[in-house]
Amino acid sequence: MYQRIAWRTLIVALAVVASAPAGADAPRLLGAYAIQPDHPMLGGLSAVEIIGGGQGFAALSDRGALIRGRLSRNDAGAVSGLALSSVEMLTARTGERGARGARDSEGLAIARDGRLFISYEGDHRVALHRDGRDTILPRAEGFAALAPNASLEGLAVADDGTLYAFPEDWQAGEDDFPVFRYRNGRWDTDLTVPRRGNYLLVGADFDDRGRLYLLERSFSFLFGFSDRIRRFSIGTEDLTDEETVLETGAGRFSNLEGLSIWRDGRGRLIASMVSDDNFSPFLPTQLVEFVLE
Repeated sequence: MYQRIAWRTLIVALAVVASAPAGADAPRLLGAYAIQPDHPMLGGLSAVEIIGGGQGFAALSDRGALIRGRLSRNDAGAVSGLALSSVEMLTARTGERGARGARDSEGLAIARDGRLFISYEGDHRVALHRDGRDTILPRAEGFAALAPNASLEGLAVADDGTLYAFPEDWQAGEDDFPVFRYRNGRWDTDLTVPRRGNYLLVGADFDDRGRLYLLERSFSFLFGFSDRIRRFSIGTEDLTDEETVLETGAGRFSNLEGLSIWRDGRGRLIASMVSDDNFSPFLPTQLVEFVLE
């Protein structure tokens, strides 16, 4: 089984090399900054939001911690330093704080008005986080069918305040991914994400033109992690204008999960991703950034 998966990953990687865009339109690696775990909760990073024009960040550890900090950048705009500002332990539905109660915090989204939303696995839920407390949104009917360790990984909020939550996997890899959309006080699942290959959804964000970006991850025991970013427009009945804007070769980066799409002071569109080291000494914690256009 592992050999079959590995060969599929190798074929995909070779296809990417053959079809990768060339020239000025190709995504360009801005930097892969190694984050030093100088705080016990600075690990297991599952989501990130770059703020302040690239000078600040909010990140989420899957052990129930919301981490904020500052970024230093060199003349090229690549991250050259990171400093923590605060580490806040989140609360579970029961009120218990931290890794035991609020573990599996996976998705992070910050609205234009500053509201901050967090999605969780296990106890599948999405919450508005404000003043150190979670206000849990109504539960979508489809949440009950989600797998305990493959549920609400991706979370994104559009400019109009509509919230989109994406499960990592669905129906044992057989169907397209449902999109849980929250607006006007209720959830719907009118939209789906087409499944392409053996990639799973792990991150989501919108750009300043209202286009949706999805970070997807594939894994091979022999070759490691492969990553892909697809871009969509939100149609009236489905996601449209599907385009693959980034695809990395297997083993190039660590376990990338979180995604933030933002524009820097030079007008460049940047995709920032953080890696989940699973609190293991064998996996690095990285902040990887690509210039998309």
